[in-house]
Amino acid sequence: MKLYSDEELAEILDQEIFHQISEAADRLGLECYVVGGYVRDIFLERPSDDIDVVVVGSGIAVAKELKRMLGHKAHLAVFKNFGTAQVKLLRKEESGKRKEDSEKWMEVEFVGARKESYSHDSRKPIVENGTLEDDQNRRDFTINAMAICLNKNRFGELVDPFNGLADLDDGIIATPLEPGITFSDDPLRMMRCIRFATQLNFEIESETFEALERMADRIKIVSGERIEVELNKIMMAPHPSKGFVDLQRCGLLNIILPELAALDIVEQKNGRAHKNNFYHTLEVLENVCAKDNGNLWLRWASLLHDIGKTKTKRWDPAIGWTFHNHNYIGAKMVPEIFRRLKLPLGSEMKYVQKLVDLHMRPQVIADSEVTDSAVRRLLNDAGDDINDLMTLCEADITSKNEGRKKMFLENFRMVREKLADLQEKDYKRLLQPVIDGNEIMEMFHLKPSREVGALKQYLKDAVLDNKVENEREPLMQLLMEKAKQMGLVKIENWELRIEN
Repeated sequence: MKLYSDEELAEILDQEIFHQISEAADRLGLECYVVGGYVRDIFLERPSDDIDVVVVGSGIAVAKELKRMLGHKAHLAVFKNFGTAQVKLLRKEESGKRKEDSEKWMEVEFVGARKESYSHDSRKPIVENGTLEDDQNRRDFTINAMAICLNKNRFGELVDPFNGLADLDDGIIATPLEPGITFSDDPLRMMRCIRFATQLNFEIESETFEALERMADRIKIVSGERIEVELNKIMMAPHPSKGFVDLQRCGLLNIILPELAALDIVEQKNGRAHKNNFYHTLEVLENVCAKDNGNLWLRWASLLHDIGKTKTKRWDPAIGWTFHNHNYIGAKMVPEIFRRLKLPLGSEMKYVQKLVDLHMRPQVIADSEVTDSAVRRLLNDAGDDINDLMTLCEADITSKNEGRKKMFLENFRMVREKLADLQEKDYKRLLQPVIDGNEIMEMFHLKPSREVGALKQYLKDAVLDNKVENEREPLMQLLMEKAKQMGLVKIENWELRIEN
């Protein structure tokens, strides 16, 4: 973080857009401030295109005046019901780029300063016109309540009534008012609190965290869509595990994702304990984040990969704690979790479900001899998601036994080599039998049925296990032999088929 004087802030804001806003506000005789994330990010030395402007008076009036000044260079959208307006204009980037790459849309949001009050069962506030102080009081956190004046006679002056700058310097998330009031008024702020702490790697101030614990139940009035947005932002932070630990500690996780919260337990019997699968999951998530290049859905797969362990945990006196088929049960749980959290139910959900279901397969392969047959079957089932699956499985090796960990990773390297060889040889052509279901139905005069499925699977197993080459003649031989066993064809018929 870097500290700036008002004069230095004026230099930072010495941009055409801020001077144009200043002129528009001064023409109308209204106080005008840039607020929120843009101000915070100046001190964090982070780029930001999120420009929010508060006007003591009508924000819509200043937006209209700015549009009048800029003419066709800007687009204006007014939202009367919310008392806000948006001005969208093109900003020229540095020269040397193609025209389409050097033009970028900038959006400036205008709102009038206001004060808000809430009823207990709603996030929708009763809004009244207010002062700058009223507007800063209603902000979520001190680091987001800072404002910089844009009027010409005070251009660059910082207004920081809650010492947000000090909290920013100390790495603290705190609320401007008593945190219980802030969170009760708008419970989504509890999720935002943890999200900002995660994104910025800040600590949540103790009174603020106590309010999170006390008010956690209020999150139930927040829509799943709003929670989803905050969860995804936590998930895409550099170290999302920090956010999930805070969600668990304050009790929010047990409300929004109880299946994950339930993993936070260590049970012991006859002196034998299983690991804490909640913290194991977060370690896997961190391992994935180190190599996934920002793949949100791979991160979700890592978060949910062991979600079925609570339902499948059993004590076996001979071997200790077991979680048999937790991958299968976990995969069945994924759609309901996605529905509840309003996550997309299309290809993204199916991708996560597939990886949860398959995440044990490479480990089973790597735990013994790495056979061609097992690798071919794995590639057939994972398809184009095989590399992501391998990333998840490698991340899942969190054993503190360095020898065992080294063995698994070495075997995973061998699996990857075999996978690469198959991919290079066009695995889709190699693994799908050249005789398909339509031909089987025509050959034996069958309609879609269990018999057709059995014959297809028999041929597919033969190809995957590398018993025969994926060529017509040896597959036809196998097909006719199997059909004979099933009573579908006489021996002279299949001999004739092969000759033809």
